Formats: sequence, C-alpha cells, structure tokens
Amino acid sequence: MDGKRTTVRDMRRRNRSVLLSKLYFDGPLSRFELGQATGLSAASVSNLTGELVEEGLVVEAGSVDSDGGRPRILLRVSPGYGHVVGVDVGETRVRVELFDLSMAALPAKADLPFDSPLPTPAQVVEHILSGLATVTAEAGVNPAALLGVGIGVSGTVEQGAQVLVHAQTLGWDAVPLEAMVRAGTDAAIYVDNGATVLGQAEMWFGAGRGARHAVIVLVGSGVGAAVVTHGQSYRGATSGAGEWGHTTIIHGGRRCRCGAQGHLEAYVGAGAVLDRYRAARGGHPVPGLDEESALAALIAAADHSAPAAKILDETADYLGTGIADLINLFNPEKIVLAGWAGLALGARLLPRIRQAAAAQALRRPYAQTSIELCELGSDAVAYGAATLPIARLLHEGGMRAAVPLTAPVTRRGTVPPLAAEPA
Repeated sequence: MDGKRTTVRDMRRRNRSVLLSKLYFDGPLSRFELGQATGLSAASVSNLTGELVEEGLVVEAGSVDSDGGRPRILLRVSPGYGHVVGVDVGETRVRVELFDLSMAALPAKADLPFDSPLPTPAQVVEHILSGLATVTAEAGVNPAALLGVGIGVSGTVEQGAQVLVHAQTLGWDAVPLEAMVRAGTDAAIYVDNGATVLGQAEMWFGAGRGARHAVIVLVGSGVGAAVVTHGQSYRGATSGAGEWGHTTIIHGGRRCRCGAQGHLEAYVGAGAVLDRYRAARGGHPVPGLDEESALAALIAAADHSAPAAKILDETADYLGTGIADLINLFNPEKIVLAGWAGLALGARLLPRIRQAAAAQALRRPYAQTSIELCELGSDAVAYGAATLPIARLLHEGGMRAAVPLTAPVTRRGTVPPLAAEPA
C-alpha cells in the first residue's frame, strides 16, 4: 500500500512537471493546448492546472477565441511566485544577482572583488553570504523565502550525497562548498560548474535554443565547456566532463595554471593571451587595471600594432583548433562561444576562428555545425546559476524536492517524459 501511494505521488509530480515545464518555456497556453502538447487527458490537465493556480505557481494570462465555443483562458507561470539568486564565483570576484521566476533581473546586485588571485574557500563563502545579504535586503526579500541560490564555480563539481568542488587552478581539493554556504543561510543551495550553468542558460534562453546537440564554450580567465547531447547535459562519470581548457593543444607547450603543459587554457584564457602579448612587447606591462580592460586594450591596439595583431591572429587559430576538436569529438549542431573574453575575442575574430576550425575539423561534421556568439552577454554565469533552482522547481513540478537533481533540463522547451495517468 505504501509503495502504491508513493508511485501515485511520483506520477502526479511527473505530470505536474510536464505541464509546468511546458508553460514555463512555451506559455502562455490554454488548457486545450497543454493537453495537445503533452498528451495528458483533459481531466488531468484541468485537475493539475487547477492545483498549480491554487498554489500561485500559475496564473491566468488573458484569453483567446476558440472555434465556435467560449474563449479559452491562457495560463502562464507566475513571475512573482518566488525569487532566485544566481552567484558567479569568478577568478577575481564574486557576482550575486537576484531574479524573479521569469528570470527577469531585479535591480539588486553585488560585486565583491577578491584581495588575492587564489581565494580560499572561506573567503569565497564569506563573499557569497555577504552578497546574498545585500541583494535580498535591497529587494526586501526574505532569504528563507527564496526558491534557491545557484552558484557557478570553476573546476569540477562532483554531485552526490555531498557536493564537492575540485578546482586545481585554485588549489581546491574536494571542497564541500554547498555545505559551507548552507551553514550560513536558510536558503536552498545548488552548486555547479560555471560553464555548465552558462550552457544551461544559453540552451534555455540564448543561442542554443532549438538544438539537441550543442557545445557552449566559456572563455574567461579560465576556459571550459558545457556539452549537450540529446537535449541533456553530458556530465561524465563523476560530473567532471567539460574541462575543454585542459585538453592538450601543443605537446610540451606553455605551462597551464593547473601545472600541466600545452593546455588550451594556456593559450586562449584571458591571462594567457595577455601574458603572450606582454612577452611580445618585450615584457612591458599591458595597459589596463584588470584583465577585462587589458584585453580590451589589446584588441583595440591590434588596429595599429603588429605585435597585438599577431597575438590575436594566433589566438584565433588556437581557439579554432580547439573548437575543431569539439566538432570532431561530439558532432554538435551548434558551438556557442561565450564568456566575457570569448565575446570580446569573438566580436573581432569570429570569421578567423571559423576559418581555423574549418581547416582542422573533418569536412562533414564541420559543415553540419554552426559557430556562433552567445546571446546572454559577457556576465551570464550568474544568470545561468540562477536557473539551477528553477530547474529543480520544474523537475519536481513545484512540489517539495524528494531527491537531489543531478541532471537538470538543458534545452529550451524540454518537457520530461510523461508518467502514466491518472493525475
């Protein structure tokens, strides 16, 4: 009997998830359209949407005329149902942003720089909690009432009974970041790799929409990738997939921050590009107060400086070669170049990057791939991190989570498989 009740509850959660996901990505929709799109019976759609409306998760959004009958009421997910926080733990600072359920940004943000280029886990946690307190206070939101806080961080994020961060470039080994942050707040905490959360956001709302096989590459101070296959994020055996920046591009080449030699990040990461430019200038410092302004100065200098132009041409070749490896390995429909440095470089170099990729990739898979710039901007990791609690909400159909979610929805419009009826 207990097993049967559990099964019925699971079916109900799954069917609520189907409807809620469809409304979230494709709404507003009428109950009739929901039935057609999901295959659920009219009675199930009516009962479950009634529950969602009563709970405040779904609201009416006007009506449309029907063929000869009464106007059909449109439904949509309520943006005001709750708030989520996205946190970008970058190489130089922590950025915290607050969003409503529709992922509209609220005017409450915190940007907290690090004093050291290698922040300790304790320093990162202090910045996250400080930023969380700031944005919720500015918006008048109770942290305990948040739907959740998503955190994007560099390195491998091992999902399991305890979430552990392995960030070799930072000197972190099995850091229980989720538990450390959770000890300082009542909000639900979700942690994942920064490239992975950015990839999820681009698949939901950006350049990856409509694709089932894609790679979203993040180029900033570090370099990573989110691999999406059959509409789902490929995570590997222990959630460590996607470390594209630590693939070898030149045997015995430049030393990477991780300690190995010849990795892609040692050539196309923002710091590596600036190091190569500094060497080309005879060791003279590059103008700029930080990596972002220094890279912008390098790109601007390429119009009149032969060393700057040469460094950018080489960087385009390295990036294109790395992208060719992704094309040959994964045969994606799309490759999306993202991250603040990726956008800065891509705005000038995208044709050259495509040319280099075409020269190194197999002809057939290259012809089936488009290489595009991301659509969500240069600071989209916090935005992507905020999708983590929303993915949980959709996965659980708005019901209380029963198990950890380790494979979030990654394609816009994805609807979970239907459970058996009844609702």
